[in-house]
Amino acid sequence: MNIHYISTEKLTFERIAAIIGNNFQLALSNDAKTRIEKCRSYLDKKMETQEEPIYGVSTGFGSLCQQSISKEDLGTLQKNLVMSHACGTGNLVPKTIVRLMLLLKIQSLSYGHSGVQLITVQRLIDFFNNDILPVVYDQGSLGASGDLSPLAHLSLPLLGMGEVYYKDETHQAADILKKFSWQPIELQSKEGLALLNGTQFMSAYGTFVILKAQRLSYLADMIGATSLEGFDGRIEPFFDQVHQVRHHNGQIATAQRFRELLNGSELISRKKEHVQDPYSFRCIPQVHGASKDAINYVTSVFLNEINAVTDNPTIFPDDDLIVSAGNFHGQPLAITLDFLAIAMAELGNISERRTYQLIGGKRGLPSFLVAEPGLNSGFMIPQYTAASIVSQNKQLCSPASVDSIESSQGQEDHVSMGANAATKALRVADNLERILAIELLNAAQALEFRRPAKSSPVIEKFISDFRKHVAFVQNDKIMYTEIAKSVQFLTDFSL
Repeated sequence: MNIHYISTEKLTFERIAAIIGNNFQLALSNDAKTRIEKCRSYLDKKMETQEEPIYGVSTGFGSLCQQSISKEDLGTLQKNLVMSHACGTGNLVPKTIVRLMLLLKIQSLSYGHSGVQLITVQRLIDFFNNDILPVVYDQGSLGASGDLSPLAHLSLPLLGMGEVYYKDETHQAADILKKFSWQPIELQSKEGLALLNGTQFMSAYGTFVILKAQRLSYLADMIGATSLEGFDGRIEPFFDQVHQVRHHNGQIATAQRFRELLNGSELISRKKEHVQDPYSFRCIPQVHGASKDAINYVTSVFLNEINAVTDNPTIFPDDDLIVSAGNFHGQPLAITLDFLAIAMAELGNISERRTYQLIGGKRGLPSFLVAEPGLNSGFMIPQYTAASIVSQNKQLCSPASVDSIESSQGQEDHVSMGANAATKALRVADNLERILAIELLNAAQALEFRRPAKSSPVIEKFISDFRKHVAFVQNDKIMYTEIAKSVQFLTDFSL
């Protein structure tokens, strides 16, 4: 059994991919247990003597922060918070992202600045380890004061409320607690706020999309190189000297990757009749490289966030300090999620342009990549589909982070809308995968018209694997099934 110990060691994207992909179990390190218990003990002792109100601990929430709560009602206050804030609607959050939400919430609570009980964190771990996943909806968060609504749905099952997935079925959380002989958690002061404040909805979506974006960026290079070969393109725009004098890391890395992918290609090394290629081929290093740089920047921001304390108030036992502030505000994530969506959309934008060039009847290729155009429409309409998806991505790239709507009677007067940026970014990533799948259909088809000349061993192996799932199109056939098979090939492809 693989076990990941929650500790002060920072989570990395590689580690998260391993935890999620290889069904790791979670466990708290002894140090994490000590930090959690120390903070809870400090808060309990503080409440025995504290006369001044502490936001969310001995007061109401949001604009109700002036309402004092009696000591005997502090637990009820936290339970009411979780119930009243579970106002999600829309589509169900994918199960993998719910698992990420659990992981990231556990990580954030483990630092000992949130005031939760040890049993509360342990129950979240129990859910993760037994694949008990709360039912969460993707609409309802403003991305400030934390992801209140989705995190309320994540937390309801701790109290024996709401719904969960277990063994591929939806169950009432109360029934699952009984099955495992678990008692509902009795929330103590501050705990509901610790669970609901935080950026784990945005962070989980962002982490999932970053991992997908990194993968699709690699595939965009592989497919772009295949298209370059099918189009009989030139290698000179990928020479290292060109990119060293501009200094952009992503651009340099992209050109190097293309040289490696095309090493040993008969097609790329043969004499060309044309002097230049269109921008969608010639400027691949500049465009793909800019997206790489953007993805790397977004990754750095999220690495900070997934290893941070983002609930409110923040408790510092060693300093005898409880501070009500704003670490739950999702602005750093909202801006970078918008940036990530744009970076992915541009990979799709230039991909569709390459598809368009391949079907244009240029450089010895038949119109629409079929031997008998006219009788056959060939690859005419898959390009329409790609163009439609590219257009949708442009619409989805309207930034969420520039919007803000006042809430809670003006107490929460600026919000990040980072949750909307997160769900949009996932849609852009899914769309990019489909656009690249359509380019691959065309690139593989074009390459066949270059036979008997061969591409590089890497590209030939890639296309050979692809052909096990998607056949060469000799005459018109139903194409949506070919697109679907191409998408599935990319989803399953092992980098």
